[in-house]
Amino acid sequence: MTQHSQGEPVWVPTRDGRRLYAQLLPGPEPGCPTVVFEAGSGATRSSWSAVQHGVAPFTRAIVYDRAGLGHSEPDPESRTLDRMADDLCDVIDHFSRDNTGPFVLVGHSAGGPIVRLAAARRPAEVRGLVLVDPTDEAAEMLFSTPFRVGEKVFLDIGKVLARLGVLPLLFDKQIDAVPEQDVREDLRNEGFTVGVLETQERQALTFLDELEQWREHPPDLGDIPVTVISGGLAADGMPEFVRHQMNASHLTRATHCARGKYVIARESGHLIPMTEPELIVREIRSLIVTLPTR
Repeated sequence: MTQHSQGEPVWVPTRDGRRLYAQLLPGPEPGCPTVVFEAGSGATRSSWSAVQHGVAPFTRAIVYDRAGLGHSEPDPESRTLDRMADDLCDVIDHFSRDNTGPFVLVGHSAGGPIVRLAAARRPAEVRGLVLVDPTDEAAEMLFSTPFRVGEKVFLDIGKVLARLGVLPLLFDKQIDAVPEQDVREDLRNEGFTVGVLETQERQALTFLDELEQWREHPPDLGDIPVTVISGGLAADGMPEFVRHQMNASHLTRATHCARGKYVIARESGHLIPMTEPELIVREIRSLIVTLPTR
């Protein structure tokens, strides 16, 4: 059987007995740093394919599906930010049993807060963060009534389109641009189902309320180096005024981190992992070269 282009499949047990599906590209040598990728709110491991392949020649690269997405089992309890961060900590704990170096967490969109919270809970293991166009509590418009209503409408319409089987057609251009056939097939088969939208709905029940509490009490990242990457274009459904607020929040996050760096992906909107993966790879490499190895 030919190995999947995103690597060896690994089932990761959670502390409460569920299983999360991960794929591993092992890196060039034992003891090299491990990069774990956290996708956006409704995205699967497949969304990181280009970046994962870009970093695999110089470090260990792991993608995984959050509970209820891709191949991972659903979480019958809840999809709170707290629970999602616990799941990511379980992924870190599972792979830290090997002879591995420090971990770098890379989070896109809603994955940004998840990796921040997990890093605060695993400071001994996590030695770097890359936040890619992250959702951030410094963007006040996230907590407004229009934004919350818009999110609900988007999910309701998405479920209708998923049931009709036309939702993947809206993303044909992005999917066709992926060079690996197996990843294209995974995106079409797993990325646009009713179950994905239902998982997003469960996440949305509490996500913004939890995130809003961080305006007063954010996770403590200590001296962990943090690179924040903003999209430079008002695209991918994000109008100019939203892009302006999001980027302002990203700059605030980088400024407030003890070792923060701010980067703009000038050719991208929100989907930077697919439109400028090489920029993310460059920033991951730049961070990794400063880390010790075991």
